[in-house]
Amino acid sequence: MVSHQSPVLRSALDSSLMAEITSTRNSRVKAAVRLRERRHREKQQRIIIDGSREITRALDAGVQPVEAFVCEAMLDEFDGLGLIDRLRASVAEVHEATPLVFEKLSFGHRAEGVLLVAEMPRPTLEGIQPTEPALLGVVEGIEKPGNVGAVLRSADGAGLDAVVLANPGTDLFNPNAIRASLGTIFSMPTAAASNDELIPWLRSAGIRIVAARVDGSRPYTEIDFRRPTAIVLGSEAHGLSDAWQADDIEAVHLPMHGHADSLNVAATAAVLFYEAIRQRQT
Repeated sequence: MVSHQSPVLRSALDSSLMAEITSTRNSRVKAAVRLRERRHREKQQRIIIDGSREITRALDAGVQPVEAFVCEAMLDEFDGLGLIDRLRASVAEVHEATPLVFEKLSFGHRAEGVLLVAEMPRPTLEGIQPTEPALLGVVEGIEKPGNVGAVLRSADGAGLDAVVLANPGTDLFNPNAIRASLGTIFSMPTAAASNDELIPWLRSAGIRIVAARVDGSRPYTEIDFRRPTAIVLGSEAHGLSDAWQADDIEAVHLPMHGHADSLNVAATAAVLFYEAIRQRQT
């Protein structure tokens, strides 16, 4: 981070920023801070995105920016200049904020000097266009947004077609989910749906359902993942609901050789996603 900007960056900032916001009680700041809460995201139909990497990936994916906040003292000179230019080009209002104000806006202890408010994306099942053979990830009832983000990051790394939140316990665009996904939440096709919508949709698309369960009858290594497949995982607290028990749903387990009976849901997802990719590459 740099506390004194180069003349080039200073010039870019001078020509792009609006009047400096110095009060944490500023109405724009208060509205942005409220977006940390799900009910306000739903009410405003907007999301908040921290960090240059996450913002860049959101813009690359076509997310519509509304306004940005920049703190000169925290802004990285190399990344910041290009991002400010992109935000200006996208017609977002760019506000300069003091360190105190930006600390109020930023999430946790990470403050990179740039934060974006954007229109809330509305991904749907109909928008998912899997390749052949399809490979989808499904997570049911997960309440911790960090786990949602971690699953999305693994799905992105493994090259899955999409991730669907079934009966979600959190919303897709929780700021912690965005951060934990490293911004891949914007490039990975996603959707949220009820089990009543999702299960018939998978069946009608000819996508076999493989459910990870502690009591699954077969080890995951015995499954042929080369067919069109949806890998389904449940929450750590409750596992999968009975909706995912049927004659045409294959239940698998990961062998556990220690005292614990299961892995973290994100770790389980990574194991299963990469096993599927391994099989498809051999």
